[in-house]
Amino acid sequence: MSESPVDPRLVVSEQGLTGYLGEFKRKVKGGELGPLPVVIGLIVIWLVFQSLNSQFLSAQNLSNLSVDIVPTGLISVGIVFVLLLGEIDLAAGAVSGACAAVLAVLNVNMGMSAGLAILLAVAVGAVLGLIHGFFFAKIGVPSFVVTLAGFLAWTGFQLWVLGPNGTINLPSDGFVAGLTSTYFIYVIAAYGLAALGVAGFLAVSLIGNNRRRAAGIPYRTTGDIVFRTVVLAVVAFGAAYILNLYQGLPLALLIFLVVVVGTDFVLRRTKYGRSIFAVGGNIEAARRAGINVPFIRISVFVISGSFAAVGGIFAASRISSASQATGQSNVLLMAIAAAVIGGTSLFGGRGTTYSALLGMLVIQSIASGMALQGVSNSIQFMVTGAVLLAAVVIDSISRRSQKAAGRA
Repeated sequence: MSESPVDPRLVVSEQGLTGYLGEFKRKVKGGELGPLPVVIGLIVIWLVFQSLNSQFLSAQNLSNLSVDIVPTGLISVGIVFVLLLGEIDLAAGAVSGACAAVLAVLNVNMGMSAGLAILLAVAVGAVLGLIHGFFFAKIGVPSFVVTLAGFLAWTGFQLWVLGPNGTINLPSDGFVAGLTSTYFIYVIAAYGLAALGVAGFLAVSLIGNNRRRAAGIPYRTTGDIVFRTVVLAVVAFGAAYILNLYQGLPLALLIFLVVVVGTDFVLRRTKYGRSIFAVGGNIEAARRAGINVPFIRISVFVISGSFAAVGGIFAASRISSASQATGQSNVLLMAIAAAVIGGTSLFGGRGTTYSALLGMLVIQSIASGMALQGVSNSIQFMVTGAVLLAAVVIDSISRRSQKAAGRA
C-alpha cells in the first residue's frame, strides 16, 4: 500500500531538520528528483574539465559561456511551453533562422530602425507559431507532422528572404550586434543584480509564507527560508564575482535571466500557467474543469515561435550576420535537448523554464570543455547525446517511481 503524500512544509515545521532530511529521502525514493540530477551532473562536468584544463573555470571562459548559452537557451524556453503539453516543435530552429533573415533584410537592406525590425521579426515568429498551433489544435494534425512541415517550409522561406547571396552582414557597431557584445563593466551592475535577485526571492518567500499561514495551510519555517536564501546568495554573488573579474555583466545574460524568471512566474503563479500544466497532465480533466484547451494549445506554439524568433535574433547578433546557417544544423536538437536535460518531461505536465538555463549550461559546458581539450565535434555530439539519453532515462524511471508511490 502506497504511503500517503504529506506536505513537506508541515513535516519540516513539526520535525525540524530531521523531518527535512526524511522528506528529502522520501522524495528521492518516490522519484521526485527535481533539478537535483542536472545540478550534480553540472558540478561533475565542471570538476572534470577543470582538472583537465585550468582555464575552464577562468573568468573569461565562464563569461563567454554565459553569453553562448543565450541564443539557443531562448529557443529552449519556448520549447519548454510546448513540452509541458507533451507535444513537440520541430520547426523552432527554422523559425529562428527565418526571423533572423527577416530582421537583417528589414534593418540592413530596407534601412528600417533596429528596434522596429526586431519587433516585426518577433511578430513573424508569433505568426508562424500561430499557424502551427491552428493546424494542431483546430484541424487535428499531430504536432510532429505540422512542425516538421513547418521546418521544411520556413527553411525555404529563410533562403528566399536572404536571396542569392545567402548572407547579410549586420553593422558590428549597431544595436543588434550590441545585444551580445555589450557588458556592464561597473561592478555594481553584477552585484546589484545578485542582490536584487536574492532580495526578490526572500520577499516572495516571506509573502507566500504569510498568505499560507493566514489561510491555515502548511508553510515553510523561517529557518528553511533563510537556508534557501543563503544558498541562492552564495550562487548569485559568486557568479557576480566571476563576471566582474572579466568584463562585467553581459547584457545578453541579463536579458536571458529576466526571460527565465518572468516565464517561470507566468507558469507557476498565473491561471494561464496552471492551465498549461493541467492540459499537459490530463487533457480530459482540464476540459471538464472549463479550461479552453484549444486556446492553450495554440498559445504555446505562438510562445514557442516568438522565443524562436528572439533566439534567432541573438544568434545573428553573436556573429553580426544572418545567413543560411542561422537556426540550422543542430540548433533545434540542442534547444530540445537543453529543455529535457534541464528537467522538463517529454511526457508533459512537469517542467520549468529554469530547465532551459540548466540544460544549456550542461550542453555548453561540454562543448566549451571539449573545445579547450581540442576534441572533435563528432565526440562532442556523442557525449551530448549520451547526456540527453541519461536525462530521458532518469525522467522515465522517475515517473515509474512516482506511479509506484501513488503520486504520478
